[in-house]
Amino acid sequence: MGSTDRPAATPEAPGVRLPGGLAPSTAVTAAAEEPVSRGLRRFAPAAAAYLFLVALLLAADTSAVDVARYTGYALWSLLLPGTLVFRALRRHPYTLVEDLALGVVTGLVLELGAWALLMTLGCQKAAVAWPLVVVVPFVAVPGLRRHWRPRGYRRQSEGWSWAVAGVVALTSAYYYEVFLARFPILPTSETTRQYGDLPYLLSLAGNAKHDFPLTLPQVAGEPLHYHWFTFVHMAMGDLVGHIDLPVIEMRLMVPALAALGILVIAVVAQRLSGRAWAGPVAAVLVFAVGEFTAAYPNNVSSWTFGAPGVRLMSFVSLSLTYSQPLLIALIGVVGDVLRRGREAGARDVPPLGRGAYVLAALLALASSAAKASSLPVTLAGLAFAGLMVLVGTRRIPWPIVALGAVVGAAQLFATAVVFDFESYGLEVMPFGNVQQYWADPQHSRTAAVQAVVVAAILGAFLLNHQLKVVGMLPLMWRRRFNLEPAQWFLLGGALAGPAAYLAVNGFNSSYFTLAGLPFGVLLSAWGYGEAFERAALPRRAKAALAVGTLVLAAVPTYLLYRYSADWARWAIGLFGDGRTWHSYSPLLPALAAGGVLAAVASAGAALWWSLARVVPAMRRRGGIVLLTATLAVGLPGLGLDVLQARHVTWEGSWVLPRSQVGGARWVRAHSDPADVLATNSHCWQFDDYAYGPSCDNYRSHWLGAYSERSVLIEGWAYAPRLMATSGGAASTAAPFWDEALLKLNEDAFYRPTADVLRRLHDDHRVRYLVVQRKAGAESPLLRDLAEDVFDNGRVAVYKLADPTDPTMKHGK
Repeated sequence: MGSTDRPAATPEAPGVRLPGGLAPSTAVTAAAEEPVSRGLRRFAPAAAAYLFLVALLLAADTSAVDVARYTGYALWSLLLPGTLVFRALRRHPYTLVEDLALGVVTGLVLELGAWALLMTLGCQKAAVAWPLVVVVPFVAVPGLRRHWRPRGYRRQSEGWSWAVAGVVALTSAYYYEVFLARFPILPTSETTRQYGDLPYLLSLAGNAKHDFPLTLPQVAGEPLHYHWFTFVHMAMGDLVGHIDLPVIEMRLMVPALAALGILVIAVVAQRLSGRAWAGPVAAVLVFAVGEFTAAYPNNVSSWTFGAPGVRLMSFVSLSLTYSQPLLIALIGVVGDVLRRGREAGARDVPPLGRGAYVLAALLALASSAAKASSLPVTLAGLAFAGLMVLVGTRRIPWPIVALGAVVGAAQLFATAVVFDFESYGLEVMPFGNVQQYWADPQHSRTAAVQAVVVAAILGAFLLNHQLKVVGMLPLMWRRRFNLEPAQWFLLGGALAGPAAYLAVNGFNSSYFTLAGLPFGVLLSAWGYGEAFERAALPRRAKAALAVGTLVLAAVPTYLLYRYSADWARWAIGLFGDGRTWHSYSPLLPALAAGGVLAAVASAGAALWWSLARVVPAMRRRGGIVLLTATLAVGLPGLGLDVLQARHVTWEGSWVLPRSQVGGARWVRAHSDPADVLATNSHCWQFDDYAYGPSCDNYRSHWLGAYSERSVLIEGWAYAPRLMATSGGAASTAAPFWDEALLKLNEDAFYRPTADVLRRLHDDHRVRYLVVQRKAGAESPLLRDLAEDVFDNGRVAVYKLADPTDPTMKHGK
């Protein structure tokens, strides 16, 4: 038979019309191929973004085998079980991309439970099989089988898909330029540099492969009251995908999670606003628009208001990168519940249904210890929404109360079980993070001048982080602040983030600001979508607006790259002679730049108003131009980061020699995961001990990181008990709390005796001594008391005697 069940008509048959001159059989074939062609076009944007990222990874010396394994891990361990469970919980399908994006996030949650079960049973080697716990019921139970091929999806436009894929590609290219092409997976020479915290984060992932709950790898057995769910995810990537942890950390995890975050915020923005194009706008605002600054280079020491949201923090704060998709998905689920009475634009979006409460519970639980700042901001948003709805309707908003109870229970779980009520030194201190900029210890300013300085500094804070959320202003203005519950929730979260930063002291409180940004960005994209629709721009005007936005990104990028130092001198000179330093001086370049842009915007608005009087097509469209320009002023940050990565060394990076990592990885290959190591390396060595072996910064993490073993005492600056006394910062100079144990550790290297080594072996389960000779050469006596099993000149490893093994050295 042919392509039909009946004989094909001949071309000469009467009454047969041949489209395009084709024979009937050819026309049938073309009709059959048309859906296939549409299907290929439908998935082309996703395929293009994926292949582009793969090409960048391969260019950054990532093994094709590792890329394939990570892809398989993501599909098998995250996408498949997560999507099936998400489909079972949501009532009606909306779009395929939403099912897949929120399905992967659901998979991240399920992965945590699978890890806990595997660790409890001691079955880590069976990790690859855990998705069967989900897959088998969905195959065996008739009522669940329909979730394999649901029907009723609404198709996204190709433009939407290509726009989101473009943001993914842009983010991937950015990560390649600022990190992937700059930092090798493993050190390639004795002068290779790496950002200082990455070995510490890697050590936590190694610990998650063997310990439940996690302990501090640098101090064996020390409880780790920390948001460590990120490192469970990394460990599962190793256990399921059989991928080396440094490859996951240095190459695969961050671009993959960033792509997931882009998809999640795009579908959440579309679901909440009912406007498809709010999705790509929200994705650009979160992942492409950086902070407003006039500094270049903008290194760690010039971050005026804490951690930036895009930039290198995506790698050095892996918990931020991991937590973002979880938090954004939680915002989407909560917002969906609050949108029961849907306005016209969102009525076409089917609600998630009662399963949304289960999803909210799962996402809140995962968010609770993914990043400690996520749930407090979410709870604040719910409280704000509840208050505003109560005032507006004089009725108790029970859905908000129920969601608050769910999120509150998750927060209580994390606070009590994971964090053990540790605060990491954060304390309520109103304006503690910004008051340094208005400090006037000599009382040289009048009250009026001081008030102006304080107002200017708070304005600088808003300029730095909050310009990307101004799209919410036209939305609130048009509604006369008569917002829906979901909009109150987003506004509450957007306000709570920066408010918490201003109320709680410490650098880590800047993560509250970053947690609040997705709330504000979603509301901003919502408002921008409405404003864009009202403007009703013709196609040429839309193209002109896009080109103008790119020019707005390019011109300041060039100017700051070439003239930022001159600009800073001029701005500071406006308020003095240019030689006198004031407490607010670091903020003056950005404030002056903001003032100039405001003046340009005002002049442009006046000119637009004048022209609109004679050009009707310009009327009621100036607002969207101004709003677009305001939202885009943070775009230069991406280009400046790329230039900075090429020419400037990141502060906080330090030399990590290949021989040193080689010694640690030798231990990993020749030891048992339960073995404890001892070392004489306790300090962050900066430029490879360029200033001698003196030790005043106890942040050595390399051995625990690359050996994936616990160390009796390595570096203790990040121990929770010490950070709780240092305002949440690393306790770099605090002495170790157990002087007797530290003395025993040091004696093993510099004053070894048989009794010292026996006590380490029997009482503390130490099996290997790892000497870092630049920190201090070991005593010659050690070679007679323990078996020297590795020596590359810089690192030496000694194996301690097992009392039951007569073939090993036991000393005299």
